[in-house]
Amino acid sequence: MAQTVVHKANTRGVADHGWLKSYQSFSFAGYYNPERINFGALRVLNDDIVTGGMGFGEHPHDNMEIISIPLEGELQHKDSMGNTATIKAGEIQVMSAGTGIYHSEYNADAKNPAKFLQIWLFPNKRNVTPRYDQILLNDTDKRDEFVQILSPNAADAGVWIYQDAWFNLGKFNTDVTKTYNLNKKGDGVYIFVLKGEIEVNGQILATRDGFGIWETDSFEVKAISDAEFLMMEVPMEF
Repeated sequence: MAQTVVHKANTRGVADHGWLKSYQSFSFAGYYNPERINFGALRVLNDDIVTGGMGFGEHPHDNMEIISIPLEGELQHKDSMGNTATIKAGEIQVMSAGTGIYHSEYNADAKNPAKFLQIWLFPNKRNVTPRYDQILLNDTDKRDEFVQILSPNAADAGVWIYQDAWFNLGKFNTDVTKTYNLNKKGDGVYIFVLKGEIEVNGQILATRDGFGIWETDSFEVKAISDAEFLMMEVPMEF
């Protein structure tokens, strides 16, 4: 029988720094919950709002796969690999920190807030040469399908990382039901609802709720209302 865990939106950690408001699904910085350290290889899922013109100063990372998915607005990125870029809604950015990088992120709009998901995954290879990638996502407006945006394979749709992980975005109309088949035995899937309501394995999930499911080969996702959600398939042991 499938194992599950539910993280309702109002149970997340919250950090309010004035210029940054961060809702944290897993233990991060000042938020610590021993029961919410990670979900398999998924270590961080932060739902961040950055005030206009503000941002994160230069800071280091190593041996982590870091994924940024803008939801509203634009982020200005600079890093020690020489990359300078702006990422916006409809795009995805990935960094393999490997042996070590420094980077900074700022809201590129001086007036309006930027909203984005900051996601960290443990890698399956340590001390790799750091790398950066950023793409415009195709088919993100496609409805009633699981649209792959990340995988372990450079030839697949979306970005790739050093981990056997698959991310899919879903935009479902009300009452649409689809079956998700896991890519690899022993994986689990963490689902994060961006908008609306869905039902997974009998559990109703609303906006910003999280839900993990593992020890299963497949499961159904049903849209209770028009809904958008992110599905993150990761190894449970790594």
